Amino acid sequence: MKKISVIIPVYNTEKYLRRCFDSVINQTYPNMEMVVINDGSKDNSEKIINEYRNEYPEIISYYSKENTGVADTRNFGIEKAKGDYIMFLDSDDYIDEALFNHLETYVNQNIDLIKFKLQRVTRDGKLIEFVPGETFENTSGQEGFNKLYGTDVLLDSPCVYLIKKDIFTKNNLKFKVGTEHEDFGLMPFVIVLAKTMVSVNFYGYYYVQSDNSITRNEDYSKTLKKAYDALAHYDNAIELLKKLDLNEITKQNVKIYYTNAIILKTKELQPADQKKYIQEIKKRKMTQNIKIRNIKQLIKRIILGIDIKLYLKIQN
Repeated sequence: MKKISVIIPVYNTEKYLRRCFDSVINQTYPNMEMVVINDGSKDNSEKIINEYRNEYPEIISYYSKENTGVADTRNFGIEKAKGDYIMFLDSDDYIDEALFNHLETYVNQNIDLIKFKLQRVTRDGKLIEFVPGETFENTSGQEGFNKLYGTDVLLDSPCVYLIKKDIFTKNNLKFKVGTEHEDFGLMPFVIVLAKTMVSVNFYGYYYVQSDNSITRNEDYSKTLKKAYDALAHYDNAIELLKKLDLNEITKQNVKIYYTNAIILKTKELQPADQKKYIQEIKKRKMTQNIKIRNIKQLIKRIILGIDIKLYLKIQN
């Protein structure tokens, strides 16, 4: 039976840890481990971790280190994971207790990449929304990406995938340390490098909308850093695409995916920064990535070529 490693970075989430840990421990799938990494927490997280480690030593592997951020902590977890499959679980979130049981059929089929769905919930577990997404049976990672890149808002979230560890190790894939949007920089390549992929209609991940959620309560300096880190991820993606043996349609769609996301980033910037950011987009000739496959894309390409600000106004 294949082993599943659940990688859980922990940073000051004492309020949520018990629910997070219980949701994994209560899975009926018998061959799994929790790789728990305390990323320099200052609250009572370590006390709770040790309580669970002492009670479930056969399941929990625990590591403690200085705070280096989620990207480095996830990379650390990948190195320590003993499983055939990896899943990433944020320590303030939790999973459905039937998740691994639901995915077991695909694990037994040795599918490289298994995508499932996410629901947003309040801190006390009340449903906010089911996040929709396309479902499909066995296909290649490239075909899966080409189905999802234009519509799936969670395509680059590592938390909604069960991933063969070999995809990371054989391709030397790591989250970029010291950057924002590290998921945006890596996950498209995890997907396209999968030999086989499915996307299932099971809402197995509970994303808790807490005060610490990454998309809330951030200052403008962080917004600006996210925008420029997204450009850096794009530059890295272009270089990586040159090295990978992918079909031309997939390469085009990866470029489109990054381009669309980065153009929309300009909406979040203040006028002076927006002007500079648009210049960075133009310097990279990113609007040329928009392929003309239909009338809508032709119009988009023309408007972007004239004025990115005009395009954003139309989008609004």
